[in-house]
Amino acid sequence: MVHFLICSLVLWCYTARARIWNNTATGSIIFEEAVSLPNLRPNAGNPPPGVTQAQLLANLEDVHVQRLAYMDQAGVDYMVLSCASPCVQGVSDPVEAETLATGANNDLAALISNNTLRFGAFAALAMHNATAAGIELRRAVTQLGFLGALVNDYQQSGADNGKTYLPDPQYDAFWSVVEELDVPVYFHPRSAIAQVIALDYFHSTWIEGAPHQFAVMLSNHIVGLCANGVFDRFPKLKVIVGHLGERIPSDFWRIDEMLARKVGTGMPMNKTFSSYWKTNIYETTSGNFATDLLDFHTSQIGAGQILYSVDYPFVMMEQGQEWVEGLQMGPLEKWNFIKGNAIQLLGLDR
Repeated sequence: MVHFLICSLVLWCYTARARIWNNTATGSIIFEEAVSLPNLRPNAGNPPPGVTQAQLLANLEDVHVQRLAYMDQAGVDYMVLSCASPCVQGVSDPVEAETLATGANNDLAALISNNTLRFGAFAALAMHNATAAGIELRRAVTQLGFLGALVNDYQQSGADNGKTYLPDPQYDAFWSVVEELDVPVYFHPRSAIAQVIALDYFHSTWIEGAPHQFAVMLSNHIVGLCANGVFDRFPKLKVIVGHLGERIPSDFWRIDEMLARKVGTGMPMNKTFSSYWKTNIYETTSGNFATDLLDFHTSQIGAGQILYSVDYPFVMMEQGQEWVEGLQMGPLEKWNFIKGNAIQLLGLDR
């Protein structure tokens, strides 16, 4: 009897810790998918074809009705939600940003609590203070069951809305926690602050945002993570970049060639830039369903570093499903692309 009780307790402890999610074996996992949270409503625009601005905002707020119906129609088994950009990266005051981040994570945990079979979450983090960000990430992962964090590019800070970037060594305390928890950090674009738009995009306001500015600004951040030696100091880090890598893998040759000329100038990067994309950096297809580009990037970084995502509600799940169905992949290759790689990266099998 005692042996039976001990075995039952061990089994209960294991199953209590193990993540249970909707694995149909054939459906997909997607995880650059935005939600609008109280006190952090995004100034969202540019809806997809056939969707009005009002419908876009409604889709951002909805989780369990229209979103879930779209998931079922598009064969999506599991979706990881995150606070819509810029989230707390758009809050300059550190105390306010930390309070909002804690509230956002609590709200998101409550929002999905009745259907964790279909939904997971990435934490929102105020990045003014590395130690505080690490503490909130630890809480979100260990207490709320979140799968990692999503950071919307740079952190606004100060009275002048200055920009703070994560390659700076002051953030090593944060990266240490990320590495210890063994969870990914997703880097997502954000709109530029007003003074940057006025300086850099006044000549063509149409290219601000998703058409061009998102990739330009976020790629600066990602290249900086590598050049500043973040992955050398924390070799087990896992970073995710959407939109097929914000164009970066298409330019490996030139970046490698030119950064090699910086060796000996104090640059702390110890490897070639492109090598980090084979060990530490992953890319998703969110909002970028270019088959020829997918094929080229696979040749550059390997199929294991590339994962399917959609970018809902700015891109519709149906469009992603139609694209996936037309890809010329073998069954195992496609399974890894739409699900298997994500299971491993997100730790859904733990």
